[in-house]
Amino acid sequence: MKLTTKNFAASIQPLRKAASIGVSAAALLMVATTAHATSLVLNGSFSLNSGSVSGNGCKVVAVNGCVQNWSSTGYTFLYTSAADAQSPGVSGVTMWGPSSAGGGSANGFGASPDGGAFLALDGDYQTGSVQQTITGLTPGATYAVSYYWAASQQEGFAGATIQGMNVCLGTSGESYKNTSTQPLSGGTDAPSNINCSGSGASTALISLPNHGFSGWQSVTVDLTANSTSDVLSFLSYGNLQVPPFALLDGVSMNQVTPEPSTLPLFLTGLMGGLGVLRSKKWLKR
Repeated sequence: MKLTTKNFAASIQPLRKAASIGVSAAALLMVATTAHATSLVLNGSFSLNSGSVSGNGCKVVAVNGCVQNWSSTGYTFLYTSAADAQSPGVSGVTMWGPSSAGGGSANGFGASPDGGAFLALDGDYQTGSVQQTITGLTPGATYAVSYYWAASQQEGFAGATIQGMNVCLGTSGESYKNTSTQPLSGGTDAPSNINCSGSGASTALISLPNHGFSGWQSVTVDLTANSTSDVLSFLSYGNLQVPPFALLDGVSMNQVTPEPSTLPLFLTGLMGGLGVLRSKKWLKR
């Protein structure tokens, strides 16, 4: 058969229709999936931190301030910037950095990739978790929890540290099983000493030199929901006697897979596209 321009144009019409249907189905699938891209974590950047502890919807999360939607059971500090973390007038506890009052340390201390405010969790003194109750979960579903963290050290103290951060999605905030037994933290067995009433994960340990700063690390872990409402918590650990502080910022949480209801929609689009091809006998040409 001689293929003329007119015949060619007519022959590709079914393909165009099939492609249109397939793209539409894919677009609907993407929209349905994107609907779940909004983080389930509230105030994950810790930027909502104005007001008193007793007002403005704030909960105690730091000895020098409050952060909405979060609570803390440990010795935790709120800093609104990297400069605040090196200023003794802000909280009385400062981190080693280029501008710290005790002479400074050219360790590269700086703002997180998320920018603005962040938390500092003490890894050996009055240890406790920073936590938030997450609602609207699907029991048994997998959720990606992402955050930034860094290992630092309190200014005025010296000594190398080994530090890490643990995250847990469970029925309650995580804690240490035995706070009186060394090594409480800062060792390869540190995660085994942590109570996580659900699904948890630990970062790789960071060996931090005296007066050091690790730089901010990006972490994403997959955790499993236990019920429709679980507690997301973070617990730092580090060497005793040389105050280690784990910094935390940019927390987010999203369901890993789209809802099952989007899959039939996608299959319908594919079958529709194949139906167009079959009806025009495209597959036989």
